[in-house]
Amino acid sequence: MARDETRIKIAIQKSGRLSEASLKLLDKSGLQFARSKDKLFWYGRNLPVDLLLVRDDDIPRLLLEGVCELGIVGQNVAAEKILEARRRRPDADLESLATLEFGHCRLMLAVPEDLDYQGPAQLAGQRIATSYPRLTRRWLHDHGVEADIVTLNGAVEIAPSLGTAEAIVDLVSTGTTLRANHLKAVAGVLDSQAALYRGSSVLPPERQALLDKLVQRILGVQRASETKYVMLHAPRDRLARITAILPGAETPTILPLEGQSERVAVHALCTEQVFWEHLEELKSAGASAILVLPVEKMLT
Repeated sequence: MARDETRIKIAIQKSGRLSEASLKLLDKSGLQFARSKDKLFWYGRNLPVDLLLVRDDDIPRLLLEGVCELGIVGQNVAAEKILEARRRRPDADLESLATLEFGHCRLMLAVPEDLDYQGPAQLAGQRIATSYPRLTRRWLHDHGVEADIVTLNGAVEIAPSLGTAEAIVDLVSTGTTLRANHLKAVAGVLDSQAALYRGSSVLPPERQALLDKLVQRILGVQRASETKYVMLHAPRDRLARITAILPGAETPTILPLEGQSERVAVHALCTEQVFWEHLEELKSAGASAILVLPVEKMLT
């Protein structure tokens, strides 16, 4: 496939826990694609932006090599692959443009559940099985520990029961798999979620402008997902107290109410979560007709 130097390419996971959420994010950003039969390359229909659907651990490499300009991948994968690339190119790096609030997980150190774990020093000289050898080695180094790393591409959690390792470092979400294998998580190596990354390639002005526009859209969708539009009626003499309750609100808009000189309408964008407790506190402060609405799109 010949490379079109006028277009922007985005790489996302072709299948797995980040795939659906990534596609939904791009759809909300206004991108439309013609889906190919092999489902690996989707051509952008309304903007010169194409989509590559690949293995998640290929995304950092594609960004580092300049094959694509943007990628959505877990921070755990990006961090591991950057460390791998630095063995060949010490300045290898990716720019993290935003965390995306999905794909949350933790890379954890886990040991047999009957082990009385006292701290990292206990791992000295032990074998640790993991699919993230470089992150594990960095964590051990940060704690002044030398241990043997056993690199596995899957089924890491069974290594202790097979006698091939005394501990593991693996992704943990619910902990069910650890418990099923008589393991317990004892230390965090890395907190991770999906993030938007770009490579270090220098783009000509036209493509850079397109990339900036696309990133602005994606960040706008992300901000909108975390923002609520709150409308309510309030007595004028309680405005200060009521607006102080609104979580993460910028200066609210105050509008007159027809025929009610002592009451006003208050409209506010709240950039923090709005809980029932906030609504109850607003009502106790004198607010009424309180509405909380989702925000679909947002540019600031």
